[in-house]
Amino acid sequence: MAAKDVYHDSVVRALQKDGWTITHDPLIIKYGLRNMLIDLGAERVLAAERDGKRIAVEIKSFLKPSPIQDLKEAAGQFLLYDEALEDSPTESDRLLYVAIRETAYNTVFNDDAPRRLLRRGKLRLIVFDEIDEVIKQWIP
Repeated sequence: MAAKDVYHDSVVRALQKDGWTITHDPLIIKYGLRNMLIDLGAERVLAAERDGKRIAVEIKSFLKPSPIQDLKEAAGQFLLYDEALEDSPTESDRLLYVAIRETAYNTVFNDDAPRRLLRRGKLRLIVFDEIDEVIKQWIP
């Protein structure tokens, strides 16, 4: 089992405060002959008469000396995991998000090149405050 991200528990608590139920910790997805571990699976019932939403969350700390290296790794994981979810017979309805600290978001996504990934739908983010353990933004 892979080690949990340093902000794993903060993201769990932030999602729970936002009304999500953690269903998998980690969410294991079969992709070809391999199993991939996405940090979290969660769901949220919006209302009794509406279908629930299901998400998968990969938590990234963005603590490396190079923010571009962190971004490359996060975007690569997102692409691979998103494909695996889409092909999964049981998890294809989950939307994948990368959870990132607000401070890292303000640093890494402060220029046009990384923002283009978001505008083009190549990456979905959950921006969280690791101190207050709350969700600040869902992008998109």
